[in-house]
Amino acid sequence: MDIRARNHVTVTGRADGPVVMLAHGFGCDQNMWRLVVPVLEPDFWVVLFDHVGAGRSDPSAWSEERYAGLDGHAEDVLEICRELDLGPVVFVGHSVSAMMGVLAASREPERFAGLLLLTPSPCYVDDPATGYRGGFSADDIDELLKSLESNYLGWSATMAPVIMGNPERPELGEELTNSFCRTDPRMARVFARATFLSDNRGDLAAVTVPTLVAQCANDAIAPREVGAFVHARIAGSELVTLPATGHCPQLSAPGATADVIASFAAEVGR
Repeated sequence: MDIRARNHVTVTGRADGPVVMLAHGFGCDQNMWRLVVPVLEPDFWVVLFDHVGAGRSDPSAWSEERYAGLDGHAEDVLEICRELDLGPVVFVGHSVSAMMGVLAASREPERFAGLLLLTPSPCYVDDPATGYRGGFSADDIDELLKSLESNYLGWSATMAPVIMGNPERPELGEELTNSFCRTDPRMARVFARATFLSDNRGDLAAVTVPTLVAQCANDAIAPREVGAFVHARIAGSELVTLPATGHCPQLSAPGATADVIASFAAEVGR
């Protein structure tokens, strides 16, 4: 299979610069990075791609068996790195892609100069037994998935503005709604279950590459306790709080997001 076509891989920027790989979250595609890329292009070799089942990826490459969990997507990341013969990359994973980066870097750390985990969550479900707060009760997630599976378009119209935040800027919520609605509902249902039912808390300690956790000041999907948890579990990691509201700062606060990515990539990607 042509891996570049499978994931609609695109590259741009400075070919001799440090490599920055940008990975989008659930219901999105690489277009979500469009406001960040121009800031990175002068200094970095920027690699973008669509997860299989999203954007302009090859739908024939999708299978429920491979993508029912995050492992298949993590392996895709590694296969892209191999196919493009990339040197150590600075992997920027947004939302659920942050945990894909954690899994990939744990398997082949030599391929990564660093991880930037943007609004990450290793587990969205609260765990009262351990005191972990993921932001949702088990009943919340069950209801969310049932609603998504019964009426995906209606769910998208309702949830996208909540995920995006920034109600005073409705155009942002509309963009995310439209992105969700472009995704094949069958594939979206599988990806949603992989996202919201995943529990990667135990994988964080295996990360050995330089890591920056970037959370938003106000995020309904990944509260600040989650960012603090990720930071505490990855030895030597750093934690920054972006002056942004919502779960998609690359759209709501692209300047601040690009600056954090560029600063981290320049530091670890030398």
